[in-house]
Amino acid sequence: MSLTLDDLFASPDHYLHSFEGNAALFMPMDRAAYHRSIFLDGRISPAADQSMRLPVRALTQGIAVPPAATGWIFHVAHCGSTLLARALDLPGANLVLREPLALRQVAIAPDAERLALTTAMLAKRYRPDAPTIVKANVPVNFLLPDLIRSDPHARAIFLHCSLRDYLLAILRSDNHRAWMQRVTKQLAPHIGDVSSLPDCERAAALWAAQMRAFAGGIDRLANARSLDAEAFFGDPRRLLARAAEHLQVPIGSGDTAAIVAGPLFATYSKNPEVPFDNDARLERRHALERSLAAEIDQAELWVERAAGDVAAHVEAIRAVSLDR
Repeated sequence: MSLTLDDLFASPDHYLHSFEGNAALFMPMDRAAYHRSIFLDGRISPAADQSMRLPVRALTQGIAVPPAATGWIFHVAHCGSTLLARALDLPGANLVLREPLALRQVAIAPDAERLALTTAMLAKRYRPDAPTIVKANVPVNFLLPDLIRSDPHARAIFLHCSLRDYLLAILRSDNHRAWMQRVTKQLAPHIGDVSSLPDCERAAALWAAQMRAFAGGIDRLANARSLDAEAFFGDPRRLLARAAEHLQVPIGSGDTAAIVAGPLFATYSKNPEVPFDNDARLERRHALERSLAAEIDQAELWVERAAGDVAAHVEAIRAVSLDR
């Protein structure tokens, strides 16, 4: 049986993975493949070892109806978003898409037609009564105005943390610093050229820009809620239940308790083979607070000097907390 455009726009089994020049790359998926794919970028685990390339122009002309409503998890990176998204991913419940690469590509190189195509493809569902949840990544935070214009009633959670907590996460290793350096370079059109700043100030600039983006998104999005990462780590069962309720994920209280007591919360969310829980995270945090103290102080002074308006944005974010 030949594949039609209607098939591509109807079934999540045909996953728009990325754009390669003027082509859209599709990968075969099923519900199990989505569940085991911790990320939907180069680390994807597809249902079969094959792919399909189609002209982007033919696909953008095939968008016939507005996409179904999508739920969103926006986050500042390294703040528990993968843990939250995986905890909400129950086979048989909502489809949860973690960091789709095509969406990140459009955020880095904005294109209205490709954005419309990507959001239509991401909105596909296995259950018509359960909206798909998309966990975006950092560049997508600066695409918020376009996403909100397409669906101002979308349900969203903005996962955030304080500047101090952010610095403890972003400056903790050479690999994390290298990621921060790459992404701030990519996002220079949004945050300015910060390449001459030391790492601590560069990370602070990225944090402040995301706080502004989140506050702006929350102001325009009727169904926006925020979640402080430290609150989630400290009380995961209660806040997981609230997140599920807000995003309309059908998880019962028994399921929530089992998830939090299970292996997901006892291992590293990005690598289930590595033991890691909140006690280990707090132990690491205490050690980092000592080793990073001087850089944290420097970054806090930079924010006071260069981003004094950020306190008001943080208050706007906290005002819609799931924890209230």
